[in-house]
Formats: sequence, structure tokens, C-alpha cells
Amino acid sequence: MMTIDRLQDLIATKKMVAFIGECHDCKIKTEVSVEITKDKIKITGGSVYETEREKFFVKCDQCFRKDPELKNYQDCEVYSRVVGYLRPVEQWNPGKQAEFKDRATFDATAEA
Repeated sequence: MMTIDRLQDLIATKKMVAFIGECHDCKIKTEVSVEITKDKIKITGGSVYETEREKFFVKCDQCFRKDPELKNYQDCEVYSRVVGYLRPVEQWNPGKQAEFKDRATFDATAEA
């Protein structure tokens, strides 16, 4: 979860901010409101998580009560060979990405 210091840095000059998205676990629309006053921080609607790449995830109250830990959030970077060298597929041009999606995998263990 996000630390109080990091939350205060994000909000800085605002007294209230909302994180809107779908719940990481159940995929329903979720709005998490954070209100900072002089003596307390009030969070309603769920929880907010930040990954090391400054990507934010939200969880609704119900899913947070079931399991407060954020699991299975890591982006997987796929590398493949294009024009003679390995590059992340995400960095390829749209035409090469479309070609990559059309590729068929070969199973060398299968019998002919």
C-alpha cells in the first residue's frame, strides 16, 4: 500500500482527491476518496496501491476486507526477435506488433 508521506506528496495542495478505476480483484467501478485535514486522513470507498513504476491500482472495500494484499499486478514485458535483435514487443511499431500477434507457436515435442 501507499505510505502516508507518499500520499501527502501526491495530494500536496489539494484537500481531497479521488482515485477512479475498476477494482483490481472484482473489476467493478471503484472510486476511492482521500481527504486530508490537519489532524487526520480519511479514506473512503476502498484502497489505493502504487507500484514501483508509479502505476496506481484500486480495490473496493469488499475486496480489501477479503484480502488487503495486492497480488498479480506486475506487468510482464515480452521480448522477441525483430530485424535481427531482441526488443520489447511494446516498443515495436504497430505493423510488427500485429505480425507478432499472428505468429503461431511450434511445439517440437508433438508428434507429426
